[in-house]
Amino acid sequence: MATATPASETEVKEEEQVVNPWEVSAGKGGIDYDKLVDQFGCQRIDAVLVDRIARLTARPPHRFLRRGLFFAHRDLSELLDLYERGEKFYLYTGRGPSSEALHLGHLIPFMFTKYLQDAFKVPLVIQLTDDEKFLWKNLTVEECKRLARENAKDIIACGFDVERTFIFSDFEFVGGKFYENMVKISKCVTCNKAVGIFGFSPEDPIGKYSFPPVQAAPSFPSSFPHLFGGNNQLRCLIPCAIDQDPYFRMTRDVAPRLGYQKPSLIESRFFPALQACVSFLLGRAKAQAQFDCF
Repeated sequence: MATATPASETEVKEEEQVVNPWEVSAGKGGIDYDKLVDQFGCQRIDAVLVDRIARLTARPPHRFLRRGLFFAHRDLSELLDLYERGEKFYLYTGRGPSSEALHLGHLIPFMFTKYLQDAFKVPLVIQLTDDEKFLWKNLTVEECKRLARENAKDIIACGFDVERTFIFSDFEFVGGKFYENMVKISKCVTCNKAVGIFGFSPEDPIGKYSFPPVQAAPSFPSSFPHLFGGNNQLRCLIPCAIDQDPYFRMTRDVAPRLGYQKPSLIESRFFPALQACVSFLLGRAKAQAQFDCF
């Protein structure tokens, strides 16, 4: 006979947050970022680190840093140590094109990446994962490729340095050294490990299992010999939302086994839904109106 789940256990399950590259849902109190930092094993960005970035770049820190929108990191301090000693790095970020245009939340990492590129004067690669959207969404290959081109227009409009920026779609670019790195990464990650990191199920198509190495490969400069000319130990900094962290935990785990440097990360909170912003503003307006009555 089936046993009924106690009400308290049901409530706990309902309040559990889910944060992964394909699903973000909050508990009743919203996203618990402290819990995510502990769960993922990243580090908080503190005022000392923000001040150090300002000192090294000789410019005010970006408002996303000052206001804590970018709040967590992996090995950012070590990357800055190397930069201070004269070693450069490159930036890597991306976009999964599943809509006609980028909304404000999508633009957050690109706006911040532009600041990083301008402040540190470093190269940037931008990956359009049209193949990912084909695997996860009910879209044709042709539609994914079209959306990638449309999204690229919005990304270009952010004003990146043309001489230092390379934008590519997976469907159009993957091959050569990039594919070599994908295969090397794939050989280092078992199915059990992929299930543990990403939560894949036996019912998922095998394409989902094979995708994480595609997103990992841009973390290694040897994937872009035409850009970095064989400088295979160049460090990489990845600005992204914290839901992308699982991809790069995997990447950082396999990097030493391949003889590569671990990528560093700087991670953001999620942009709040506009409905929540409107409700907040209406609440403030109502409170102000009541106050003005006195």
